[in-house]
Amino acid sequence: MSSCLHLVFPAGLEEDVSAALIEHEPPLPGFTLLQAEGHSQDFANAPADEQVRGRVARRVILMTLPDETIPHVIAALRARVHSTHVVWWTTRIEDSGRLA
Repeated sequence: MSSCLHLVFPAGLEEDVSAALIEHEPPLPGFTLLQAEGHSQDFANAPADEQVRGRVARRVILMTLPDETIPHVIAALRARVHSTHVVWWTTRIEDSGRLA
């Protein structure tokens, strides 16, 4: 079975997180990187402009992976990116494919 790995993290960690995924061995199939804004009850570490707006800049990575690969990817990220601000979860993929 496959799942979608969701990673959400501050914009400042984009290079570190992306590099960890790109350099992963064995190579990963790829990912989608999105810009997002997050809302939380804790803005203690947010810059003043984000505190005023009530939203913080975030990046979101989506990856479709075999279930057995996900623990290895999370372990590699933990070894390389030392931040409590990276949040992850998985969702089951029932089906996927290409239109052509």
